[in-house]
Amino acid sequence: MSCLFNRLPLLTLAGVLSSAVPVAAWACATCGCTLSADAAAGYSAVPGLRFNFEYDYVNQDRLLSGTGAATPAQVVNNPSNPALGGAEIEKQTINRYLTMGMSYSPNSEWNVSVLVPYVMRSHTTFGEQPSPYTASETAASQISSSSLSDLGDVKIIGSYQGLLPTHNLGVQLGVKLPTGHYGTAVNFNTGPNAGTPLDASLQAGTGSTDLIVGAYYYQAVSQNFDAFVNGQFQSAVRHKQDKPGNDFRPGNAATMSFGLRYEAHPQWVPQLQVNLLRKSADQGALADTPDTAGTVAYLSPGLTLHVMGKLYLYAFAQLPVYARLDGYQLFPHWTVTVGGSYAFSP
Repeated sequence: MSCLFNRLPLLTLAGVLSSAVPVAAWACATCGCTLSADAAAGYSAVPGLRFNFEYDYVNQDRLLSGTGAATPAQVVNNPSNPALGGAEIEKQTINRYLTMGMSYSPNSEWNVSVLVPYVMRSHTTFGEQPSPYTASETAASQISSSSLSDLGDVKIIGSYQGLLPTHNLGVQLGVKLPTGHYGTAVNFNTGPNAGTPLDASLQAGTGSTDLIVGAYYYQAVSQNFDAFVNGQFQSAVRHKQDKPGNDFRPGNAATMSFGLRYEAHPQWVPQLQVNLLRKSADQGALADTPDTAGTVAYLSPGLTLHVMGKLYLYAFAQLPVYARLDGYQLFPHWTVTVGGSYAFSP
C-alpha cells in the first residue's frame, strides 16, 4: 500500500457517503449540497462495516439571473418565458437534509453504500404575477408558504478500487430510487396559493429512477498533504410522472470536486475543497424548464476530528465563488455541512 494508507488512523474511514452530491434531488441548480463527503471523511481501502450521518443546511435567500443579482421587477417585466405575460416571484427556500448512510467493504477492492435522506424544506413565494411589475405584487399579503418533512430518494452505490495495487483509484456505479413523495404530494398551506400543489421540483422526491456513474482518485503529494479529485454524473433513466400534461423529468447533473487534506496532526485534519456542479434543465409540463439549469462553484473549507476510537466528525462551510444560472433562481449566500462516521473493521 502507498503511504496514504499508512499515514494516519483517520484514513481507516471509508467515505461512507459514496456520492459527491449526498442528498440533493437537483431540481434546481442551487438547491442541494455539493460537498464531497467521501473526501471529508477520508477515502480508504480497509474492509468493514461503516455508518455515517450528515446534516446539510442550504438557505436559498437571494435571487440571481445569469451571473448577477435579480429583482422582482426584472422577473416580471423580463420573464424567462415571455409567452406567460408575467412570472413567479420566488422569495426563499430553506433546505435541511439529514442523510443516514451504511457502507460495507468485504475486502479492499469492493464497497457498497446505501444512502437514506430525510428532506426538511420550507418555501415561500409571491406567486405568479402579471407584468408590468408593481410594488403590490411583493406585498406581504401575496406570500404563499409550504413546508415538508419526508423521506427523500434513496441511493445505492457500488464502488470498485482494484484497478491499481495501491487501491487509490476507484469507479462507481449506482442508482437513485423514487422512494420520496413526488408530483403533487405536498400543497401550499398558507397564502393565496393555499391548497394548490407545491412545484414538482420542490417535493421530497423526483419520481425518477436515476443512473449514477463516477470515479475518484486520491494520493499523497507531500509529507503532510493528500490530494483528491472525484466526479459523478447522474441522469434519470425512468420517471413515474410520464403522462401528457402531467410529466416531469429532472435534469442531468454532473459534479466534480478536488482539494487538499493537511495530515500533519492525527487528531484533526483541515481540508479545502472546490466543488463544481453543472445541471441541465428539468423537462416536462410540471417542470420550470427555463429556471432550473446552471453552473455553480463553491470553495469549501472544513475540518475532520478524531473524537475517540473509530468515531470521526467533520464540519464544512461552502462559499459560492461562481454562479451562472438560467432564468431566475434562488441562490444561497453559504451552506453548512456537519457529519460523522463510525467504522467497524474486522
